[in-house]
Amino acid sequence: MRDIMRMSEDDAYERFKLLRWPETKGEPICPDCGSRDHYALADRRKWMCKKNSCRLQYSVTSKTILASRKLLFRDLIGAIAIFVNGVMGVAACRMIREMGLSYKTAFVLQHKFRESMAIDYDEILDGTVEVDGAFIGTRRHRFPNKRIEGEKEFDEFLKKHPKKQSSLVVVRERPHTDPTRVARVRTVHVENEGAGIPFARQVVKRGVEMHADFGLQWEPLNLYYDMKRINHSESYSDGIACTNFAESFFSRLRCAERGVYRNFTKSYAGRYGWELAWREENSRVSNSRQLDMLISSLMRSPRSSMAGYWQRHKTLAFFNT
Repeated sequence: MRDIMRMSEDDAYERFKLLRWPETKGEPICPDCGSRDHYALADRRKWMCKKNSCRLQYSVTSKTILASRKLLFRDLIGAIAIFVNGVMGVAACRMIREMGLSYKTAFVLQHKFRESMAIDYDEILDGTVEVDGAFIGTRRHRFPNKRIEGEKEFDEFLKKHPKKQSSLVVVRERPHTDPTRVARVRTVHVENEGAGIPFARQVVKRGVEMHADFGLQWEPLNLYYDMKRINHSESYSDGIACTNFAESFFSRLRCAERGVYRNFTKSYAGRYGWELAWREENSRVSNSRQLDMLISSLMRSPRSSMAGYWQRHKTLAFFNT
C-alpha cells in the first residue's frame, strides 16, 4: 500500500497501459477495429487509429467501465488498492476519509469495481460443486415509535410492515486436486432460492456432482446433476454430502453485512454478492496480485450500468442477475 501511494501519475498511467494491453506490453490497440497502427496526439495521452475506415480517437480507458473518468490515475489506483485491502469489504465512507473523494464519486466507483468482478461469470464450473442460498435484507425498515400492547396489535403491525427480504444463491466449486486451479465462486440475487436454479444450470457443467441441503427447492436439480443431499437438522456433514464451503461463503457475507455494509438493499444486493464471491475466490492471492487482477477486469469491462447514476440517466434493475 505504501508503494502504491508513492507512485507518480506517470507510473500509475504506465501500469494501466500494461494491464489494458498486456499482449503488446502496453502498446495501444484500437478498441474498435483492433489495429495497432496509430498516431500519438501530442500532450493528451490519446491516440488516433490510422485505419481510414476507423480513425477513432481513444485513450487507455476508452470503451471500458472507467471511460469518461475524472480522477487522476494515481488516485484511481489508490482507490483500487484500498478496496482490495478490505477483507470483508470497504464502505464508501472509508474511501471518502482516506482518499478525500465525495460520497457520490466513492459510491459509483465502488459499484463499478463490483460490476467488473463479475466479468468472468460466463466460465463453466466443473468438478464437485455446492449450492445453497441465504436470506438477505432481513432488517425491518419501519419500527413502531411507541410500545405496542397486546399480541394481536403487534401481529397486525407486522402484517402492515413485513420484512423486505430476498435470497442470495451461491454456487461454489470445491478445491481442485490441481493446486494451480482456483475454486470458483458464483452468486446470483433472486427473490427466493428456487429462482436460482436456472442460474445454477447456466454456470455448472451438466452431470457433475453437486451437493445441496434437503430443501425442496433444489429437487429439480436431480434431473441434471449427480445430487448429494445433506439433512441439516441432523448434521452438517455425514461423510457423503455437505455444503460447508457454501456456508463458509455465507460466513463472510454475514460478517460484511454486520460489520461493514450494515444492510444489503435489494437494488444492490447482487453487486455485493459479486464482490464477496470475488474476495472469497481470491482469498489466498496476495494484495498486489489482487490489485492487478481488478485493474485488468476494469480494463476488460464494458460501459457500466452505473454511468450517469446521479443524473438518473440509468435505472438499475430491481434484481441484478
